[in-house]
Amino acid sequence: MSLTRRDFARNSAITGAGVALAGSVGALATAPNALASTDTAPQAGSAAEESAAHGGVGYGPLLPDPKGLLALPAGFTYRVITYSGRTKLETGEFTPSNHDGTATFDGPRGTTLLVNNHELKGPRANWPHPVPLTEGLVYDPAASGGCTVVEVRPGGRVAEWVGIAGTSTNCAGGSTPWGTWLTGEETEDKAGQNGMTKDHGYIFEVDPADRRANRDPKPVKAFGRYAHEAVVIDPKRGHAYLTEDASGPNGLLFRWTPPAGFHHGRGKLRTLAGNAGVLQAFKCFDSGGKFVDDLSRATRIGTVYGVDWVDVPDRDAKTVPVRKQFTDGQVTRARKLEGMWWGDGGAYVVSSYAREESPVQHDGQVWFYDPKRRTLTLKVLLGVNPDPSKDGAFDGPDNITVSPYGGLVIAEDGEGIQHLFGATDSGRTYPIARNELNIGTEEEPEYSEFTGVTFSPDGRTLFANIQTPGIMLAITGPWKRQER
Repeated sequence: MSLTRRDFARNSAITGAGVALAGSVGALATAPNALASTDTAPQAGSAAEESAAHGGVGYGPLLPDPKGLLALPAGFTYRVITYSGRTKLETGEFTPSNHDGTATFDGPRGTTLLVNNHELKGPRANWPHPVPLTEGLVYDPAASGGCTVVEVRPGGRVAEWVGIAGTSTNCAGGSTPWGTWLTGEETEDKAGQNGMTKDHGYIFEVDPADRRANRDPKPVKAFGRYAHEAVVIDPKRGHAYLTEDASGPNGLLFRWTPPAGFHHGRGKLRTLAGNAGVLQAFKCFDSGGKFVDDLSRATRIGTVYGVDWVDVPDRDAKTVPVRKQFTDGQVTRARKLEGMWWGDGGAYVVSSYAREESPVQHDGQVWFYDPKRRTLTLKVLLGVNPDPSKDGAFDGPDNITVSPYGGLVIAEDGEGIQHLFGATDSGRTYPIARNELNIGTEEEPEYSEFTGVTFSPDGRTLFANIQTPGIMLAITGPWKRQER
């Protein structure tokens, strides 16, 4: 049943400001320990000044790393788990490059299993370390991307093997309630384009615990073919929510509703017909019933939109890309729809930044979609970072996870300096790590984005990746619940 604009306006009038900061995360800001900005204007004041004004949260300042890799607070340490071109798979090939989305799972005999996306686009010859074409696990032998499964054993030993190969541009992805990984292709290449022999732009399921289940990979065509980023599953209702990272026009947030009688579980998605269930794109409206064309229109923390869902005409995009099948007034768009994470009964959704292709510029938003109320609430708004080369400000949120210690942990994919940073329930932000691996020059330094931020099942270890060259890190230390 559609949530009417009249219903939404009435509900908004009843709940008022109580809706604005519902959920566990509150609002973020661009400077550590600062309360959120309320518009998209650059923030004034240094991180130290903001910290003094609002009190200390987090774990203290980041200390330079003598090894030039990862700056952490005092008392924290890191360990390299995989390193592209240095560590090797069980079969002898080097770990593939360009680490991206990652999730953790309980493995046998006390091990932790991680599935790691490798965002490698186009022909295999373009990359020195593509995902190896392991027999039986290949979708398209021309494609360079895929996933590896990493097993971290008690005592520190690590093993790594291929989960799926022959896919392209595997980006954020997402875990399922039944213990598998959904990897999405952030591309729309069809057979014959960029050397590909099959159509790409699909979701695939990878089982970290059962290698046999990954044989003969099949795309989940019911979820649609477009530039996939992240996906989450509503464990109660069975819906899948999926983000699209695209422009010209900007991308969409999708919802897939399973067909009647379908029950999720290991291996069930590959049994679905390509037209199974209903794939829809979101359409937002404000409390006055006015249609919202782009999420960048929201310039204040706590903005709440009602959400309707509009059927996708051709989910396989046989002739026209999915996002271009709608007129401007049919759906809501957003630039750089990136990471998602299920928590607090809904989905946290990232719009990484907006530039000239969007109505209003910003350096990052995180929204919370409440499926019960069918509302989308702006939790994070990062104003345009005036100087990304200086430490202290955050921009370009990408992969996210809900922290077992409260709030969110966010991987930064902005310009200049790159961080992992956290946010308390009340909206105070704090740095967790800084990438110190300069892949540029001394005159023009360059630092790769963080990706794949996720906690171990027991909450003791924070795993994260440096995408280029492709490094998986395990961070441990005196984690504590952050005060509000």
